[in-house]
Parts: sequence; structure tokens; C-alpha cells
Amino acid sequence: MNYLGHAFLSFNDCDILTGNMIADHVKGKLALDKYPPGIKRGIELHRKIDERTDIHPATARAKLIFREHYGLYSGPVVDTLYDHFLANDPKFFPDERVLLSFTQTVYRQLDNNIGWMPEKFASYFPSMKQHNWLYNYRTVKGIERALIGLGRRALYMPPVDKAYEIFISSYYQLNQCYYEFIDDVISFVKSETNNQIS
Repeated sequence: MNYLGHAFLSFNDCDILTGNMIADHVKGKLALDKYPPGIKRGIELHRKIDERTDIHPATARAKLIFREHYGLYSGPVVDTLYDHFLANDPKFFPDERVLLSFTQTVYRQLDNNIGWMPEKFASYFPSMKQHNWLYNYRTVKGIERALIGLGRRALYMPPVDKAYEIFISSYYQLNQCYYEFIDDVISFVKSETNNQIS
């Protein structure tokens, strides 16, 4: 999952959301220990979500679609595309207004914990809000921009125009992979968060 997925899987807990969103910029055990318990749980949850996503059979099938052209970068590509299918999933976001409201709540909650953001995340968080990355995953144009952003961050990734082309041509196949995956990961996260609380 990418930013929208991790935000969604935080289930409206402000501290878990913060940890879930900043986790890619928190490296190692010592760095983790400087955060308060709720944010620390969010970082740990993010890592577990990523592990669960990577080993899921549906994700493995989705990555195969990109493997020839993107190799190990197939995983990050699929993570990004899952956010598109989530943003358009009527079970969770029945219309654009619901998604927009969700994204604004996410940004407000993150603003409450802005002091805990690593420098790298803090540097692009204003752009995330201003251009509403989470909302714009819903359009194919927004996904194209997200893939371009991924290509900028991943120094050795091949040009992303082919990934966008494959996304369009394999849209329904990839959407099916998402549908086979999403309920499993939701159940997994709910189980994990209950375990953390107990």
C-alpha cells in the first residue's frame, strides 16, 4: 500500500496514522525508540502492512505484470496502483465527497503531530496537502503523476511511462488483484491493532 492505503489502514487513530505515514523515513530500532508509544505503534504497523502486502498471492500476481520491465521496483509500482483502486472502491469511498472528506481529516490529524515528522517527510508534506495527493490517486492522471514522483525518488528505476502504459492495458486484471487483497489486509490490521491494545 502507498500513502492512501496506510492512512486508510490507520482507522482514524491520529498517532497510528502519523507513524504509518512517516515510517519509510524512520530507519532502525534506535530511531524508532525516540517516538511516543502511539506513533511507534504506527511505524511498526506500517512495516507489518508492507510485509503482509509483499507476500500476499494477489500482490505477487500483480507484480508479475510489471516484473519484466521493473524487476524489484514492481512492488512499489503495485503499491501505488493499489491506492488508485482503494480511492475508487465504493465499499469505502462511495463518492468523491467521502474521499475528499477523508483526506482533509488525514491532513488535520497529521498537522496535530507535525513536530514528530522526520525532516524528509516534513519537506514534502505541504505539497501533499496543497495538491491533495491522497485524493488525486482516484484519477488515472493522478496515478500517472504519482508514478512520476515514484520514479524521481527511486534513483535506479527505469522510466515510468511503461508502468503507466501497463497500468492502463492491465487495469481490470490489477483491479481484481486489489479486490482479492484488500479485505485480507483489513482483517490483518484489525487483528494487529487489537493485539497492540491488549
